[in-house]
Order: sequence, then C-alpha cells, then structure tokens
Amino acid sequence: APLEQSTLAFQQSGTIDHIAVNIGDMVHRGELLATIDPSTLQAQLSQAQAQAAQYSASAQGAVAGYPVQVQANQAAVQTSKASLDNARLVYEQNQQLYKQGYVSETQLQQSRSNYVQAQQTYNNAVVALRNNQVSAQNVRAQEAQAAAAGAQAHVISTQLSQTYLYAPYDAVVANRLVDPGAFASPSQPVLQVARIDRVWINVNVPDEDLGYVHPGTQVTFQSTSLPGRTLHAAIQTVNSVPTSGTLSYLARIQLQNPGYALRGGMLVSVTLTKSRAVGAIVVPRSAVAQTPNGDMVYTIADNKAQAVPVKVGVQTDTMAQVTSPRVHPGTMVITTRPDALKDGSLVAIAGASGPNAGTVH
Repeated sequence: APLEQSTLAFQQSGTIDHIAVNIGDMVHRGELLATIDPSTLQAQLSQAQAQAAQYSASAQGAVAGYPVQVQANQAAVQTSKASLDNARLVYEQNQQLYKQGYVSETQLQQSRSNYVQAQQTYNNAVVALRNNQVSAQNVRAQEAQAAAAGAQAHVISTQLSQTYLYAPYDAVVANRLVDPGAFASPSQPVLQVARIDRVWINVNVPDEDLGYVHPGTQVTFQSTSLPGRTLHAAIQTVNSVPTSGTLSYLARIQLQNPGYALRGGMLVSVTLTKSRAVGAIVVPRSAVAQTPNGDMVYTIADNKAQAVPVKVGVQTDTMAQVTSPRVHPGTMVITTRPDALKDGSLVAIAGASGPNAGTVH
C-alpha cells in the first residue's frame, strides 16, 4: 500500500476551469494541480479592499482632527467662563448701584443683557466640549469599521487562495474524479494522490506464528509481479488485536521503493525464518510420511521401498530437516507415495529426476 494516500477537494465552491494532471502523472509537493473560477471572489475582494481603504481614510481624518477640536473647545469654555464671571460681577454691582441711584435703569438692563448673553455663550461652549466625547466614540467606531473591513478583505483573500489545489507531497495521481466545467465543493473529491517512494507491505500473521513476529523481525518477500527478485525488510509494527473475523494479526513493513517497482495492490509472499539449522539434512516435505509408528521416509534399495524412521526438525513450506543414521546427502527418497506403498514394496524408477523420487540434500 502507498505510504500516504489522499483524496483532494477544493475548500471553496465554484466551477473548475483547469486540471493540470492526469492519472499516472508524478507530482511534487506544492505543485498546482487544479483551479476553480476565481472571478466572483476577485470582485468581492476588490470591493472589500476599497471599503476598507475608505473606512481607514475616514478614521485617520477623524483621529487627526480630534485633538485640535478638543483644544479649541476647551479654550472656548475657559474664555466664556471668564466672560460669564465678569458679566455676573458687573450685573450684581449695577443692581446695588441702581438701588443707590448711581446708575440708570437702562445701564442696569444692559448689564443684565450682557450677563444673559455670557451665560448662553458659556453653555454653548460646555455643550460643544461635551460633544467631543461623542466625537471620540465616533472615531473609535470608524476605527472599528476600518478594522472590520480589513478583516473581511483578509477573509476573502484567504478564500481566493483556496481556489487553487496543490499537491500535499511528492506523489502519483491515482485517480481523476472530475473534469473542467464540473462544479467543485468541499464535499466533491477532485483527485486522489498516493505517495509511493516508500510503501507499506501488509502481512496477515496467523495466530500460531505470532510469537515469531515482532518489530525488527527480518523477513524476505517475493511477488509474481517482480519475477526473480527477492526483497529484504524488517517488520515495523504488529497489531495487538486480530483482524476482524479472523485469527490473524496485521503486521506492516515500510520499505523504500526505488523506481516505484512496488505498486499498490500487488500480492507478495513473505518468508519468515522461525529457526535455523546449519548443515542440516533436508528432504522435500512430501517425502515425510506420518505413521502410527512415527515419521518415516521411504528410501529405495534393490528396487524396493524401505521405511526409514526419521526425526523431523526445522521445516519450510517445501522442505523438512530430517535426522536418521540411514539418511545421508544423496540418498534417494520417494516423494509421491501411493496408498498401497509399504515397507518392502517393489518400486520402479523411471528416472533419477522423475516426479516420484527426490534426492536428500
């Protein structure tokens, strides 16, 4: 199986206008694979950027003018307060002088009018200064509007970047699911890619062999798709629970795949050495007969079959180690036994390499 395999889809919806790859193409990490029509998002981005610029300019102008306006209104309050205090003092003095007959009624009314006017001027200045607080709130509101518009432009810019589909890693295109003109959405797969520079080999280990398999165990394997090649690797992981419905456990091998010779779905035959015997005498497993008296092999002497008791040792799928003082390298044994074959049965040998005879190694 590929080391990694991904189904790719756009994060935005739209009409696909270009797909740059086909099944079997090799792609590199970050390579552009497909695009969707970006015109709607581009228009939205231009509008959002223009609005953000407008709000930003308004906020900057308000911020720049605000301190000057505050200073002017503060000065107006101070000046009008001084004028009010002076007008009040004159009016109060004229009231006393009028009672004493030193000023006329006209002068009294004039001082009163001046006092009322000064009071109105002061009140207006105070109101204007208070309005500066509202202006400050407006400045903050305009700044917030500018920030929100900028954030919206950033969101649309991000969405625009999502109209491009890139390769997540070096891979081969395993499947192309749509063509240009189709409508893309996050739920619509576009391409499937697989990383095959390294591959997983999945091995089902029978329960009885589990004790021989652990991370680091060395194995060899072959595939009919790669005749004449024997590959070597080490077990990387072994599942702790059996595969559902079986008594086998999944073991995985990770392997470099130069030239991409190994493909997903290939069947491989994995060989594991459970034990090793050096200098052993071996015969084909089919030559070993299991009898009530123990394991036997049939040798040939004077055209007669001779049952020879043996002790069976290490075995492979095809060969078995045997130990017997009567079996030596080169001893001819019968590998295909008729049901009627017994010790002493007459046998005929068509040829030393015929299908019914084998040689001890």
